[in-house]
Amino acid sequence: MRPGTRNADLLLTSLAPAVWGSTYIVTTEMLAGWDPLVVALLRALPAGLLLLVLVRQLPQGIWWARSALLGALNFSVFWVLLFVSAYRLPGGVAATVGAIQPLIVVLLSRAVLGTPIRALAVLAAFGGIAGVAMLVLAPGARLDPLGVAAGLGGAVSMAFGTVLTRRWQPPVPALTFTAWQLAAGGALLLPVVLWLQPPLPAVSGFNLLGLAWLGLVGAALTYILWFRGIARLGPNAAAPLALLSPVAAVLLGWLALGQMLSSVQLLGMAAVIGSISLGQIAGARHARDTADRPQRRSVSDQHRSG
Repeated sequence: MRPGTRNADLLLTSLAPAVWGSTYIVTTEMLAGWDPLVVALLRALPAGLLLLVLVRQLPQGIWWARSALLGALNFSVFWVLLFVSAYRLPGGVAATVGAIQPLIVVLLSRAVLGTPIRALAVLAAFGGIAGVAMLVLAPGARLDPLGVAAGLGGAVSMAFGTVLTRRWQPPVPALTFTAWQLAAGGALLLPVVLWLQPPLPAVSGFNLLGLAWLGLVGAALTYILWFRGIARLGPNAAAPLALLSPVAAVLLGWLALGQMLSSVQLLGMAAVIGSISLGQIAGARHARDTADRPQRRSVSDQHRSG
């Protein structure tokens, strides 16, 4: 892949976690008091059904099961555990626990895809965790065991979804693949919501605007970019970009809510950007080595035949 093409792919993929950083402020300011299961359902299912109408193509054969599993990992399980963690932990603790996801992706990529573990990628993952902790973790933050377990479970779920999204690439565009997963994730949440019957508040136009942002932009559009990025860049390069989400959340809090930024937060922001850069260097080296391997093998074969 040419450097210019790779940089364009990185930029487009980065837009997804940057937009995800708005989820907290939209949820707290526009959907205050809503049940997290209801928000997750209304974020996934309408967007997935809308995309299905646009693409007019359903999965075939094994892709029904794969889309259901990926929909559960990337949306149903991940979003529910994310909300449980967010409600039981201070936001900084929840974000710090979730920041372990790039490290899990590195390990899973080795087990599932055979990608070699590079010291630079591991260093970048730990640097990202430290940077997010400085960015959002308040002193004396409370640790709830169930909340921590939910945060770790959500990170593992998204990591598995990221790696398997790369392993299973259907012969369809990213738009269609996103439609299958979003619709499946929403469909899996529907019976849970119907069974638990969480209370539904009165719906205002302000609420509908928040749901439209979370569903159409924060789910449909961004996950098209995210899944495209995983397919083109690989999970090890895409996963560190998710750390841009807490950075964007802090910046939005500063811009929209007047929240102050401390020197420690600015240092954490720099550490996150540095860890993402290290992760991309490791990913570029892997991509270069993978591209060179067939050429080296071809030269070697020519020597043997000669």
